[in-house]
Amino acid sequence: MIDDVQFLEYVVKALVSHPDDVKIKRTVDEMGVLMTLDVHSDDMGKVIGRAGNTAKAIRILLRVVGMKHNARVNLKINEPTTDFTRRTGDSTPPSRDLDEAIEDLNLE
Repeated sequence: MIDDVQFLEYVVKALVSHPDDVKIKRTVDEMGVLMTLDVHSDDMGKVIGRAGNTAKAIRILLRVVGMKHNARVNLKINEPTTDFTRRTGDSTPPSRDLDEAIEDLNLE
């Protein structure tokens, strides 16, 4: 019997160009099951689809899989990390002082 993580992984990896970058986190609380999906930034459009239709379809299928196990399953698709985060592992961009920021805006 296939579980929700295996199902989501199978479907998403079939859609994307970077299947090794697909990461799924499953958490359970009083609201049900939350599946959190991370994909490569180049693959976001493929996972979301035109007008979000692909993401909607995946969510519907996950709910069907959840119903077989008497669980409410929701899917959250995380925005891909920026290039800075991917390079350094730090989610905060390098800080700049006020003079540099004003200089970049060309407000003078």
